[in-house]
Amino acid sequence: MRQVKMTRDSFHVFQANARNALKQSEQVPSILICAGTGCIAGGAMKIYDNLKTECEKRGLPVYVGLKHDTDAEKSLHVKMSGCHGFCEMGPLVHIEPMGVMYIHVKPEDCHEILEKTVLGGEIIDRLVYHLDGVAYPRQEDIPFYKKQHRVVLASCGASDAENLEEYIAKGGYIAFEKALFTMTGEEICREIANSGLRGRGGGGFPAGHKWESVRRHIEEPVKYIVCNGDEGDPGAFMDRSIMEGNPHSVLEGMMIAGLAAGSDEGYIYVRAEYPLAVERLRIAIARDEELGLLGDNILGTDFSFHLHINRGAGAFVCGEGSALTASIEGKRGMPRVKPPRTVEQGLWARPTVLNNVETYANVPQIILRGSAWFHSIGTEKSPGTKAFALTGNVVNTGLIEVPMGATLREIIFDIGGGIKDGKKFKAVQIGGPSGGLLVEEHLDLPLHFQKLKPYGVRRGDSVITVLDEDRCMVDVACRFMQYTQTEFCGKCVPCREGTKRMNELLWAMRDYRLSESDFHMLTDLGEMISVTAFCNLGRNSYHTLETAIKYFPEEFKDHLRGDCALCELDREPIEPGGLPYNRIRLEIDPSICRGCSKCSRSCHAEAITGVIKSPFVIDPEKCVKCYTCIEACPFDAIQEVEIDG
Repeated sequence: MRQVKMTRDSFHVFQANARNALKQSEQVPSILICAGTGCIAGGAMKIYDNLKTECEKRGLPVYVGLKHDTDAEKSLHVKMSGCHGFCEMGPLVHIEPMGVMYIHVKPEDCHEILEKTVLGGEIIDRLVYHLDGVAYPRQEDIPFYKKQHRVVLASCGASDAENLEEYIAKGGYIAFEKALFTMTGEEICREIANSGLRGRGGGGFPAGHKWESVRRHIEEPVKYIVCNGDEGDPGAFMDRSIMEGNPHSVLEGMMIAGLAAGSDEGYIYVRAEYPLAVERLRIAIARDEELGLLGDNILGTDFSFHLHINRGAGAFVCGEGSALTASIEGKRGMPRVKPPRTVEQGLWARPTVLNNVETYANVPQIILRGSAWFHSIGTEKSPGTKAFALTGNVVNTGLIEVPMGATLREIIFDIGGGIKDGKKFKAVQIGGPSGGLLVEEHLDLPLHFQKLKPYGVRRGDSVITVLDEDRCMVDVACRFMQYTQTEFCGKCVPCREGTKRMNELLWAMRDYRLSESDFHMLTDLGEMISVTAFCNLGRNSYHTLETAIKYFPEEFKDHLRGDCALCELDREPIEPGGLPYNRIRLEIDPSICRGCSKCSRSCHAEAITGVIKSPFVIDPEKCVKCYTCIEACPFDAIQEVEIDG
């Protein structure tokens, strides 16, 4: 690939041309199709293809990039964006300059959209969002968007995710230019520190202090900038959406971090399960290299910066910093002893800046607008915004961004539209496997670093899972412990053995097979793991169960008695065999088993193996006795067997 040796002056020329092209593009009708992963799964690419086909039938030229001519009468701008955030209503189509947003769009709607709205200026009422009898044709008027403050997500649903020209036309890489030519590394670190930007990935460590710690290692010839895009929490897709919808913002933030810390090389660690994010990052890096914004002697200076994409294998533990750097090095992703910290010995034992996607995406705006602007959003001690994945039993699931200090009530009921099907709110789980539960008394709790800490919620947690009145908290705790047990690395005994036993005990409780004495063993195990596990992921693994017991003790007592009304709503309980869980094992009767494999496919512990049409076998060492296999078996071939002694 030929690299253009662009100077500062030629960058300004490119920027001016891009802005002019954007102005021309804005003068003609524009159709923006949400092409985030969720909408693509719902048929967004078929909508895109159908719209282009409909245009071709009418002889309308379709521009995929920015417009560069003046034929405004017969041209049409069609482009794909990143996630708009309103995932519950996808696929989404946004039409400018009318500002109209259509929801639940189907490929067969394309003809009508083009004829009536794009060419005729008519709004199609059935495709418009309605709430309480009121139609909201314009995106900015929809309550879901109206109470948000979108900074890092501002461009995700408003720009072509793969178009560098559009990113630059809208102000992209101006912050990098400013940092490159007018600021020292020390000044950059100070500006980030003064902004109060904290890591958005969980720990909430001040980003400026981390950068300064790496910068001070003047004697080190090699330093690294690493971006954590692993995002392993169930239900999380904030970083994924930023990488898919606005990848250049992440690259620009990392480049500025390189200037600040004195590094010329960076790595973006992305889950291999995020193929669209990987592809758009790859395209963004290639375009930057082609233009000369990445590589050697950027914009005619002595600053060089090279970026690499490293695809992870989807291990939750690699979200931990030292496990992530080990994975990049080609080792098994496992946490190591700290100190030394990553800022001292990170990637290949070199000083390393490690932040997540959302943190880097904030950096260009801070450098461009200043720390005072960032402090004008959020609270005094927790400035800025925070992106959340809003999931669970809420009307409007999706991706949101709110000022630090927004309350759960505002998020769930104003933005989220309240609880589905008119049911009552019960709790929220924040932070995934390492998080915990908050209940009704916490609805007016401001979500910022200082307020969350006393409740055991990690300061950068980004997944809000809403739970309604019909959710059994024992079952909820089971699901999270199940994930914990299967995802942790197994390096230390507390996690390797402790979470397995906790998982086993919890599933026994779920199915009414746990005695009160065994329940005390469960809580003792949880408390032991919380103080002895090697890393924070393990130490926090008990928190969801701990908070569930704290706020909903009666539901655990119901399961000890064997009469949980909430579980009765969802399933028929398996009758206890008369023995406690630790006196039985599950076996498959080979004379009855037909080898259908349903039991094996249902086993989350991967304890059941076999060959199709031959009897399957349960490994008692792996089996957690959750009885899912019994529910799955159509031939009643799985039985309880008393353990000798």
